[in-house]
Amino acid sequence: MGKILKVENLTKSYSNGDKTLTVLDKVSFDIEEGQTFAIVGPSGSGKTTLLGLCAGLDQVDSGEVELCGSRLSNLDENQRARLRNEHVGFVFQDFQLFPTLTALENVIVPLELRGEKNASKTGKELLEKVGLGDRWHHYPSQLSGGEKQRVAVARAFANRPAILFADEPTGNLDAETGEKVVKLLFDLNKEAGTTLVIVTHDLELAEKTQQIMRIKGGTIVDNQVASSW
Repeated sequence: MGKILKVENLTKSYSNGDKTLTVLDKVSFDIEEGQTFAIVGPSGSGKTTLLGLCAGLDQVDSGEVELCGSRLSNLDENQRARLRNEHVGFVFQDFQLFPTLTALENVIVPLELRGEKNASKTGKELLEKVGLGDRWHHYPSQLSGGEKQRVAVARAFANRPAILFADEPTGNLDAETGEKVVKLLFDLNKEAGTTLVIVTHDLELAEKTQQIMRIKGGTIVDNQVASSW
């Protein structure tokens, strides 16, 4: 298996008036295809910024990110968007569902962007897998937080991504609901053979992955195989 994500000397700063805040400082790591990987650290440690840079949602100041065999610095915005649509899935803490679309319509957005003909059938099958087969016609406002996140998980797997980034996927859920969503995420991931990268401050969640990388103050302080493996 090869490396699906390579990060070399990645640095990102933001200017605020006459001050410069370095959020990430010369971060380097790589992730194998099919691996489950956690990035952990306290609030403000640069976790979410790092995820955005790895997925090509933002541009680095210096350093290099190679995602699914493509160097992101060689791609323009449209090419990065195409790469994400073809190879990347996302699950966010705040669900990011379209409020005017039904659960099914939210799930099949990535499929329709790719022009797939059986989008509706695939979407219903995914909603069945996440236990929402009878709720496909409901809108986000008619769903609980856990149900919304299950829709988001179904959408993330809709385009059969090579890599899935989950940013605090249980952050807005109670413990019991969070556990169910995590089990779902790992079960679907195992079935699909996707690489799973989870950004979290929850060590219990991180320890379900094969490798944990800790960051603090924008630098890596530890990167090791999880103790349960």
